Amino acid sequence: MDGRAGVEVVRSKQANVVTLDIGLPDIDGFEVLRRIRHFSNAYVVMLTGRTEEPDLLSALNAGADDYIAKPFRPRELRARVAAMMRRPRHEINGQRPAPAWGTPATAAAAPVSHDSAVLQHNGLTLNHRTRTVEIKGEPLGLTRSEFDLLHVLLRGGGAVCTRADLVRAVRGEFYDDDTYISEADERAVEVHVGNLRRKLKEDQLSPRWLQTVRGVGYRLAPSRPFEE
Repeated sequence: MDGRAGVEVVRSKQANVVTLDIGLPDIDGFEVLRRIRHFSNAYVVMLTGRTEEPDLLSALNAGADDYIAKPFRPRELRARVAAMMRRPRHEINGQRPAPAWGTPATAAAAPVSHDSAVLQHNGLTLNHRTRTVEIKGEPLGLTRSEFDLLHVLLRGGGAVCTRADLVRAVRGEFYDDDTYISEADERAVEVHVGNLRRKLKEDQLSPRWLQTVRGVGYRLAPSRPFEE
C-alpha cells in the first residue's frame, strides 16, 4: 500500500523483479529504491508519468535497471522484464556472438582472453559466465546495465559503440535493429556510463578503460601497463 511496506515485501519475499512507482503516499519511489539497494540486487523497473531528465537521472543513479513511462501497455512491461530475466546477474547459460561495431581503432589492442567468457584489459577482468568484474583481483560491484555496457565495450576491442548500439545492449532482445531509439534512451546510457566511470574511478583526462568519442558514443581506451 505504500513505500515502506513495499521495501519489507521485497525483503521478505526475496524478490527477483520489482516494479516501483515513483509517486507513493509515504516515501517516494527514489527513497524506496535506495532502501532496496541496501540488501537486494533485484531488477528494478521504475514506473513513472514523469519523463523529465532529472527524474530519469535520479532513478538510474539510485540503482534502477529500467524505467517505463505511463501510460504503458502491460505487454511492453512484460517484454522488458522477460528480456532482463533472460540475462541473469550472476550466471549466463549461453552467449551470442559479438555484433560488428565498426572498424577497430588502431590505438587500442583487443582485450586479452584465454576463455571466451573472460575478457581482460588494463588490469580489469570481466567474467561473463559468472557476471563478475575485478580490478587487480579486487571485486567491483556493478548493476546489470553497467555490466552489460562494460561487456559490450570490452568485446568491441576498441571499435566505436554508438549510443544507439549501447541502448540495444542494455535493452537486450526487447530492442531490435529497427526499434526507435529515443533521446531519453540515449540519456539513460550516458547516465549508466557516468556511473560506471565513477565506480572504475576513471581519470577524466586520461581514462584507462572508457573513452568518449565526441558526438558519436564510446570505445575502449588503448592498452597500457596497469601499475596503480
